Amino acid sequence: MLQSMYSGISGLQNHQTKLDVIGDNIANVNTHGFKKGRFTFQDMMSQQMQGATAPGAGQGGSNPEQVGLGTQTGSIDTLHTQGPTQPTNRELDLAIEGDGFFRIQNPDGGEFYTRVGNFSRDSDGDLVTADGYYVLDDDGGTINIAEEASNFSIGSDGTVTQVIDGEPEDAGTIGLATFANPEGLESLGGNLYGETANSGDVNNLEAGTGGAGDIAAGMLEMSNVDLSEEFVEMISGQRGLQANTRIITTSDEVLQEIMNMK
Repeated sequence: MLQSMYSGISGLQNHQTKLDVIGDNIANVNTHGFKKGRFTFQDMMSQQMQGATAPGAGQGGSNPEQVGLGTQTGSIDTLHTQGPTQPTNRELDLAIEGDGFFRIQNPDGGEFYTRVGNFSRDSDGDLVTADGYYVLDDDGGTINIAEEASNFSIGSDGTVTQVIDGEPEDAGTIGLATFANPEGLESLGGNLYGETANSGDVNNLEAGTGGAGDIAAGMLEMSNVDLSEEFVEMISGQRGLQANTRIITTSDEVLQEIMNMK
């Protein structure tokens, strides 16, 4: 069989994966805190037809002769660039301006991490996510706003201040987590990330310290997906898929001519 046919198949498979990544980006264009994916290609190993030779007496050197065998996935990266912030004027909607993730308690005892700060209070006054996971403070404990509090506010450093009987009281400080390689985090769905062997150890910090960003109350971070860029990438992926389809059909026509030689 012609090697070009198998090269075309590898191109079809990987361009389809590229379109899958683009489709996920576009589907999540309005998902708060979503970080877009990026697909890259790399070539596969090449068949060596002739090796390189060094210059000799009376004759120069020659370059290697190789035939490529197709393409493969280079990487699927998650780009943790800052998304635009959307004002909501809701006191428990929080956005991180800069690096870092909110720390969320995993019911199994570990921690989740998220960029989405659409928090609320449960019936006990604890700060929780939309799925009911506890939001953690800078010491790893929960944050409770008392039922009798007449008012509360959240500062840019994550400090939660509540007013009880006309007196301000500290209700805790929302903690942030940073990683040496945030792109190494594992996406768990539900706007949550988990630590991996390549994300680096978690650094638990207060907002605005140690490289962590500030917290903006009454705001939510939007997706960092740029629709115009995604549509351009979609066109590129579609044309690449069509071109690889043409490789297969052309190779098939050549094989048909060979079969008809008899």
